[in-house]
Amino acid sequence: MTSSEPTPLWDLPEPPRSTPEPKATPAKKPARKPRSTKGRQTPAPELPVAKIAVDIPLAHLDRTFDYQVPEKLHESAVPGCRVRVRFAGQLVDGYLIERTDTTEYERKLAYLERVTSSEPVLPPALHAVCRSVADRYAGTLSDVLRLALPPRHAKTEAEPPAEPAPTPPAPDVSAWARYQRGEAFLEAVTEGGPANAVWQALPGEDWPRRLAEAAATAASQGRGAVLVVPDHRDLTRVHDACIELVGEQGVAALIAGLGPAERYRRWLSVLRGAVRVVVGTRAAMFAPVKDPGLFVVWDDGDDLHLDPHAPYPHVRDVLMDRAHATKSAFLVGGFARTAEAQLLVESGWAQQIQADRTELRAAAPRVTPVGEDFDVARDEAARVARLPAVAFEAARQAFAAGLPALVQVPRRGYVPGLSCGQCRTPAHCRRCAGPLALPGGSVDGAPRPPACRWCGVPETAFRCPACGSVRLRAVVVGAKRTAEELGRAFPGVPVRTSGATEVLATVPGRPALVVCTPGAEPVAEGGYGAALLLDGWALLGRQDLRAAEETLRRWMAAGALVRPAASGGRVVVGAEAGLPVVQALVRWDPGWHASQELEQRRELGFPPAMRMASVEGRPAAVASVLDDLPLPETGEVLGPVPLGDFDDEGNAERERALVRVARRDGRALATVVRDAVARRDARKAVEPVRVQLDPLDLI
Repeated sequence: MTSSEPTPLWDLPEPPRSTPEPKATPAKKPARKPRSTKGRQTPAPELPVAKIAVDIPLAHLDRTFDYQVPEKLHESAVPGCRVRVRFAGQLVDGYLIERTDTTEYERKLAYLERVTSSEPVLPPALHAVCRSVADRYAGTLSDVLRLALPPRHAKTEAEPPAEPAPTPPAPDVSAWARYQRGEAFLEAVTEGGPANAVWQALPGEDWPRRLAEAAATAASQGRGAVLVVPDHRDLTRVHDACIELVGEQGVAALIAGLGPAERYRRWLSVLRGAVRVVVGTRAAMFAPVKDPGLFVVWDDGDDLHLDPHAPYPHVRDVLMDRAHATKSAFLVGGFARTAEAQLLVESGWAQQIQADRTELRAAAPRVTPVGEDFDVARDEAARVARLPAVAFEAARQAFAAGLPALVQVPRRGYVPGLSCGQCRTPAHCRRCAGPLALPGGSVDGAPRPPACRWCGVPETAFRCPACGSVRLRAVVVGAKRTAEELGRAFPGVPVRTSGATEVLATVPGRPALVVCTPGAEPVAEGGYGAALLLDGWALLGRQDLRAAEETLRRWMAAGALVRPAASGGRVVVGAEAGLPVVQALVRWDPGWHASQELEQRRELGFPPAMRMASVEGRPAAVASVLDDLPLPETGEVLGPVPLGDFDDEGNAERERALVRVARRDGRALATVVRDAVARRDARKAVEPVRVQLDPLDLI
């Protein structure tokens, strides 16, 4: 090996080994101080787990979540109280549903942040009702709680609770003897047993007094009563009648229009048991009365009983659930009757409370349709005249007797639709029995044919099932007020109006023309001498599932304010005498009309014989829900059909689809719709979808 070659690594000499220096012994570390326990929370000694319903309106979060109750909140964290918890990194409101010993959550539980108020505003009975309503209408508990619980007012909550009102004496209920099963129903209320009834009030009946007597009967036994009426005028009358029988301290009026403090004060008086009788509009349907004995809804056909906020509950259904859950009495009252109330009677769930024909004939006014033969023979234009001679005669007779006359004019804004050009029968789809309408626009220069507003199928060969005509005509929308015309026709008679801008509660019992829109009829002192119901064709021709039912309800509400026929009371209705709704008014038999209406809906597959769900939103959003919707065995999808405006490319901006099932599958329909919306929320879909069960505006 030459010197120029590198020396291999294994031939290199080892470096000299140095003796290692001895390692220094490290000094002992000081003992670590124990961590401070300041700020650490310990669980409550008893029932340390709280189940919280968070106030988040997302369907996939509609359940309770477990939290740890700290020891410092052990006393104040009571079931039903308002709390604040940390959820997904944010502080949110919630309600403590119950406290338990264990939890199924395998990880460490977060602690309650604080108790907003120890007032148990959500007792178990109210929570059960809200949960049931949410399940029925495919909604969330959070949405229902917003309707059931008023906003908290801390200053009002700190006020000392009011003393319970004294128990009132049993009222005189002899006036209920005019009705079959009337006294038996009040006996059941007295005994505290479950009793369900549909009450058909007589014309001219002092119905606020009758409802007050029923409420006082329950209060005299130490039980609560909830009376729900459509509007403020009815509320005032019922509230005054209840005060006379129960006392001012024992009655609370709950309406959404009250100020925050007063509304919360009255609601707390009901919750704490100081008030037994609650009267109100739809805001009172969740009133937390203690030991309830009676639930009443008056005029359940009024659309004001349907809450416009999600999940869109109806007062009648909510009170039915409450009465069934608490084994209390339930009463549906009114001058007319809805198909839903008739279904309760025919199913045997409720009994009829109505007077016999002798009492009815003595109380009802004389009803004259403007198409009777003797009227036509005397006035050839009676069929088409807006105010024929018979109507003028009835008004003059009322003025001669020193009484006012009521004139009911349909309000504006009805949805235009199509009817037969010869007999004016509403036009329906041959496939699903939905309403026909003109979609607008053109195809290849020709107008689009009529199409169904439910399933969207065009109708190119219409033939009226009633008369065989192939012609269609548009239904005229609304009618103008006739106050000026009537003022010129009856010089010297004052004309008063009652409508949207100014609704009169009462009018004096002297000659006057009172022109009003449906639902705004003031009560006349001593009753009206006559009622003129104009433009009945405009009411009956509306493209609405409940057009006939709603027309009869409005006519009977006006006719009930007229004196009996024996005292000269007369009702002139501007409609053909042969129509079923007119015959029901002439005979004053809303039960017969409701049974006919229910039978027709069974044949056509309409609610309440069927259950329906409406899915409304942008086309892509509606399609996503329908694609993820496992239908029950009897399920059927109608549509979707376009709603409202179209974009520049001719596509609908909003669509609506209807899902129809048999009534026995109604609960299953609500479940699958809610689950589909929950899965959509879990995917964080951006476009909103409106879901409504059994909507009133199907058309």
